[in-house]
Amino acid sequence: MLSKLPPLAKVGVGALFVVLIGVAYFVVFYGDLASSITAEKSREEKLRGELAEARKAEFSYQQDLAELSERQQRQRELVKILPTDTEYPAFLSSVQNVANVAGIALTAWTPQPEVPEQFYSRVPMKLQLTGRYHQIAKFFHGVGQLDRVINMENISLTDPKKDGEDTVLKVDALATAFRAKPEGAPGAAGDKRSAKAGGQ
Repeated sequence: MLSKLPPLAKVGVGALFVVLIGVAYFVVFYGDLASSITAEKSREEKLRGELAEARKAEFSYQQDLAELSERQQRQRELVKILPTDTEYPAFLSSVQNVANVAGIALTAWTPQPEVPEQFYSRVPMKLQLTGRYHQIAKFFHGVGQLDRVINMENISLTDPKKDGEDTVLKVDALATAFRAKPEGAPGAAGDKRSAKAGGQ
């Protein structure tokens, strides 16, 4: 049938066939390409969203980590000031170190029974020291600079002795540290009432 067509018509038919093939190829290829591009764009948007969420989660994690570290640091500082254990050895070591720096002699120490209060316990220790006036003053000042809270009470200066131009004194005092009582510790209120009743 095509053989009966004039040459110009054959060229036209051939060109039309080529155009149709090109159109079909373009439609199929471009359609697949467009679908791939759309899918990749969707995937990219999803990945961008996941990345943003990951960055947000990381920022929140870093904030929580910094807050936890700060809380732990505050807790460590609080434990230095008000430990949860009696820690008599550490208590005595702190006092001894201050005495050494002040140049005063710690001649005797006697731990005393704890005195429970409602939220904390008193941890007393009787001390006996000897030293010169300025050494004694330096010792009391040094105790006040310690991380752990220690009160010096019932201070008695006796037995003055001349040592050249200085006077050496004997010091009796009650050093009282404190420890925190765990929340919900049994008998706290009852102990306080008993202590009051015993003092009457």
